Order: sequence, then structure tokens, then C-alpha cells
Amino acid sequence: MTPENRSDYWKANIRLVTILLIIWFIASYGLAILLVEPLNQFYLGGYPLGFWFAQQGSIYVFLVLIFAYAFGMNRLDKKFDVEE
Repeated sequence: MTPENRSDYWKANIRLVTILLIIWFIASYGLAILLVEPLNQFYLGGYPLGFWFAQQGSIYVFLVLIFAYAFGMNRLDKKFDVEE
């Protein structure tokens, strides 16, 4: 791998991680803490949506982000020809 490819690979990796961290922040802090009152007007499974995000939703979003990161890194590895 050339130094230019390494730099591009690293930039793409950091961009992916940044996007996923922003999504995680919005789901865990934004929806579960900041927007809890407006979300509590809606119900999911008999519980207020704000409460659901604080207790379960953030965990589910985190699990989805783990799989999204694995999928994204596999694509990135193939693109830069560094796959296992």
C-alpha cells in the first residue's frame, strides 16, 4: 500500500467512525435526554418513546452501529485492497 493510499484509507476510516459517533450521540444523548419530553407523547410497546429510547433504544442503536461499522470497514478494506 502506498503512503497516499494509507492516507486515503485512514481518512475514510475516520470519516466512517465520525458519522457513526454522531449517530450514536444523537440517539443516546439527543433522543434519550434532550428530547425526552416531546418523545414521551408517543408510545412504543406501551411505554413512552422517550423512556424507551433512554432504556432500550440507545442500546439497539449501538448494536446496529456495531454491525454498520463492520460492514463499512469490510467495504473499505475491499476498496483499498487490504482485506484479509
